[in-house]
Amino acid sequence: MIAVPTTPVREPRQDRSRATRQRLLEASVRCMAELGWSGTTVAVVAERAGVSRGAAQHHFPTREDLVTGLIEYMTEVRAAEIESVAAGLRSGPRRTEQVLTVLVGLYRGPVFRAALHVWTAAAVDEALRDKVRPLEAELGRTAHRMAVELLRVDEETPGARETVQATLDLARGLGLGELLRDDTARRARVLRQWAATLDTVLPPTS
Repeated sequence: MIAVPTTPVREPRQDRSRATRQRLLEASVRCMAELGWSGTTVAVVAERAGVSRGAAQHHFPTREDLVTGLIEYMTEVRAAEIESVAAGLRSGPRRTEQVLTVLVGLYRGPVFRAALHVWTAAAVDEALRDKVRPLEAELGRTAHRMAVELLRVDEETPGARETVQATLDLARGLGLGELLRDDTARRARVLRQWAATLDTVLPPTS
């Protein structure tokens, strides 16, 4: 029997490009979280992602372009993480506390640390700030919308919107508090008390 040579199946160029971009974005989160703003360059990210510098610059010609893509990617990751966890939340007397734990998760881990480095750099760089501000605003709207949905809040109630925003501000503060030390015990007490407060002041949607 004569063996018939086969042609290797090649991944479509568009799929390869999408996969390369994904690896670069994932690597950029790790770099920004571990190395900070000054250490996160297109060249370093390319090395971490295992792609050539030319391929990286095809997707992100400058570090500012990379950071813009990074913020958009972080917004998508956060939304996906919350939706995944939210699907497992159960109704019951401690549901609000569970929701708060999920929301605090927005401000913990590598994605939040990476975002923090970007915000710090943008605070002293006007050009970067102009790029980051609208993306950060979109991230804030996404977080607020998710909080409203998870807490089952009727935003038509006077003060409800501000209370939800205060909840997100609290979550961010608790996340910042964990950057330098393990604050697990205190966080649990604070969330338990705030959950009881929310159950009192936020009427649920009908």
